[in-house]
Amino acid sequence: MNASEKYFMIDTKFSHVSEFNECHNIETGTVFIIASGSSAKDFPIDEFAHVPMITMNGAVALFEGTAIKPFFYVCTDMSFPTQQPELFSHAMQISQRVALWEEYIRRSDIRPQGQLFALKPAIKQSWFDSTFKRNKDLVRSTSLFGHRRKSIGFSKNLSDGFFDARTVAYLALQLAYHAGFTKVIMVGVDLNQSSGRFYETETSNKSPCALDQHFHTRILPSLKLMAEKVMNKNFSVYNLSKNSRIPDSVIPTISIQEVRAQLT
Repeated sequence: MNASEKYFMIDTKFSHVSEFNECHNIETGTVFIIASGSSAKDFPIDEFAHVPMITMNGAVALFEGTAIKPFFYVCTDMSFPTQQPELFSHAMQISQRVALWEEYIRRSDIRPQGQLFALKPAIKQSWFDSTFKRNKDLVRSTSLFGHRRKSIGFSKNLSDGFFDARTVAYLALQLAYHAGFTKVIMVGVDLNQSSGRFYETETSNKSPCALDQHFHTRILPSLKLMAEKVMNKNFSVYNLSKNSRIPDSVIPTISIQEVRAQLT
């Protein structure tokens, strides 16, 4: 097989994949991010069916029995479709848009009902680019020490890739900014490994979890960077979970009563 034949095969396989610029700044106002923490089970999702929602992994279980179609479904765990096939299949059927790793799309030839987008890591910057901040859509840590610190950042435009903070909720935050939303309310972003996921039971399949391993090294530093360099009057983020490990000083909590006052 020559190079041109190989390119043609890849291009044909990706002909059903949309570009992220197609959903750039297409929305405004409020969006919910629905995650898998145990507190999500108390969220009255039907009450806010009129508000766009971004969900992830098994948190799509909260949409079962409703007519709500997630604005976006995201999954960065390539083993999740085999660990939780029913939940993944449900997400593929009901979501308006789906974002999966480019590698997974190539390997599986997935065809969801909604638009499909291919995820890629944030593009690397040279020392010159980083120093003079030529790409303002990629907000990076200014730390000069250690590879891990350099990889912490926030992408305002997913056409340039995204930063992995070892929790898919952080991807959802970058996606919310990319799409143009100005207020984000996080549901079920507890980040408490010991309390488990709201949709798991003693007898159900359980996907691996490494929140404790990465919370202080990747998750919290990434959220702090977002709070310091991205959040402002044009992009505010609130946490509905009362049991979250995220300090109020990083992302302020909001009560369901306050959410109702603003949105209903």
